[in-house]
Amino acid sequence: MDTYSAGVYWGCRVETAEECARRAENFFRLLSQCDPIYAHWFEKAASRKKALQLQFEPTAETFVRLFKKRSNKLGKVGFILGAWTGHSEGERGGAVRILCGSDALGASNSCFLYLPSEEPGSERVITVPVLTQMMRAMVLAWEPEWGSVFSYAYQELRDEPIGPPRMGWLMYFSRLRGELPPLPEPVRTQSVEDKGTLVILTPERFNGHDPAHVALADQVRGLLDQAGLLTERD
Repeated sequence: MDTYSAGVYWGCRVETAEECARRAENFFRLLSQCDPIYAHWFEKAASRKKALQLQFEPTAETFVRLFKKRSNKLGKVGFILGAWTGHSEGERGGAVRILCGSDALGASNSCFLYLPSEEPGSERVITVPVLTQMMRAMVLAWEPEWGSVFSYAYQELRDEPIGPPRMGWLMYFSRLRGELPPLPEPVRTQSVEDKGTLVILTPERFNGHDPAHVALADQVRGLLDQAGLLTERD
């Protein structure tokens, strides 16, 4: 089996708690439309019992309150927030980590979502239609530079660096990063409004243990690298 997570990333972008809260509200609203697993949210806490007492409504007003908590501030500018859906550890379907509003060079702003690793959550969520909708939610809310649905098996196989854009089953590139090169079958691309382009490697579930899938990812990785899309930028 392979396991997956989804994340989008962008560089220095100083934003207020209110601005980040509006983006967060939009993200959680769009995410809730992807799958029922994302209908309810809880703050993180030291224990599962305590966290289950901290359910919240994902509104802009709520996020302003959370971002202004001392524990969620990153120095003078920037905010960090963790939340989860209350599901058991096996599913981990709704664990999300957001870092936004920051000007720090060493820690990119990001929205990272842990995807379910066990049934029934993984059967529903780990599909191209749902993951496409999920990536669109991330892009429309956070306007990132790049993003990916990562295969952990492929990441371990290639030991890719954390900073630059990395290969994934689904990848997103902002139009500001440049044009995509021609890509081989069965790769498909899809525009995300006027923001950028989503690249989908395989219509079936990508598996980093499958030699054919690995070969395809390596081929596409080389083409994207030659086009300058995988280059780290300031």
